[in-house]
Amino acid sequence: MASAASAPPAPSVVVDDHSLSRVPASARYGWFQVAVQRFGQISALSQFLLGATLGFGMGFWEAFWAITLGAVILEIVSVFVGIIGMREGLNTSVIARWTGFGKAGSALVGLAIGLSLIGWFGIQSGVSAAGLVAILPVLPAWAWSLVFGLLVTAIVLRGFHSMQWLANITVPLFLVLVGWAVVVELSQHSIAELAAKAPAGPELSFVAGTTLVAGGFIVGAVITPDMTRFNRSVGDVVKQTALGVTLGEYVIGLAGVLLAHAVGSSDITRVITSSVGWVGILVILLGTFKINDWNIYSSSLGVTNFIHVVFGRKVNRGVVTLVLGIVGSVLAAVGFLDAFTPFLIVLGVVFPPIAGIMIAEYFVVQRWRRELSESEGLPATSPTWVPATLVIWAVAALVGYFVAIGIPSINSVVIAFVLYVIAGKAGWVRGVGVSRTEDAPAAVGDGTTSDAATAAPAPAPAP
Repeated sequence: MASAASAPPAPSVVVDDHSLSRVPASARYGWFQVAVQRFGQISALSQFLLGATLGFGMGFWEAFWAITLGAVILEIVSVFVGIIGMREGLNTSVIARWTGFGKAGSALVGLAIGLSLIGWFGIQSGVSAAGLVAILPVLPAWAWSLVFGLLVTAIVLRGFHSMQWLANITVPLFLVLVGWAVVVELSQHSIAELAAKAPAGPELSFVAGTTLVAGGFIVGAVITPDMTRFNRSVGDVVKQTALGVTLGEYVIGLAGVLLAHAVGSSDITRVITSSVGWVGILVILLGTFKINDWNIYSSSLGVTNFIHVVFGRKVNRGVVTLVLGIVGSVLAAVGFLDAFTPFLIVLGVVFPPIAGIMIAEYFVVQRWRRELSESEGLPATSPTWVPATLVIWAVAALVGYFVAIGIPSINSVVIAFVLYVIAGKAGWVRGVGVSRTEDAPAAVGDGTTSDAATAAPAPAPAP
């Protein structure tokens, strides 16, 4: 296990954080450090509220098994997509160029990630602003939205290094404060009685509960490479995912279930604040803080790739982060993002097929796997478009949106995976057009290599 002291130092200004290139071995972290980031990403206020929603409509053990199945689904998707990110050292939208989408398709992936996560960044900033007004009513909610959003943006400007520093502080503090709030409330009740108590709200089916768990973090599972590109081995990815997802789902989720049973309400925010006062507001702030840094970080990576592909310009990820952070904070301050929520819900069914296609291409079809894994920097070329992928993506997203049987987000992942494998084996997965990778190594035999090729280590060999 690497210590924080062994982590590579970060520059003091904005950091690009290898947004369009492989993360070198010297910039990678021990598995536990990344696990803290993953746990912080999952153990947010939204997870607390998810547990309360389950507890309001389900018995304790029904909720337990819904959380278990949902967590297993998320871990499977996260591990497979995360392994791709670790092996190649690339973020989700850049990997997409060689995992079924082509260069132009990867721009669509990057745009979807950017729009979705900057929207959630603004919404979470608004939630925190409401909490800040309760603690410090010296500013109105719109002003606190700006302050909170810009503070998170300032931290993310320095990249993964600063986010690791933030996680090392906020995650333990969040756990301590959540533990205190939960103990204060549950000390007035018998845990055995709460576990056996019937839910106070309308009945929630097991499938619906599992859908809430899996769907609540499926976007986080899809963008797992943004995080695991900083891991050192497959084992690290597995350990980090198992620890972060399992603890995040069980510790925070089940605490929410018990609280919902204790007070007969799904409004856990009110329960916490009434139990422990301003400490409850601090819990809300910390829980939102740690998820919001990843919202803006992954959004900046997606938009950076989009700009690179569409406009042919390499822009610093830190600069993109600054612009997105300002935009998201301003939109939160003016309340515009309330109308943006339906669009975010639609994006929620657009995301899952991306993971199914990436996993199918990288591990089964392997149309572009060899050139991706064998190149020192980035492959010299990538397909411009892969029409079959776009059709599969659309079909899987429509299935996820319209088919009510089963778990929508998982239906779309599975449909995308199966259709891509069938199309790949039938020879229908073909690129249309060839795009040159600007910083790729020169062709073998011309006696030159690019700086990007020599700066990054060769990826781990394919199994």
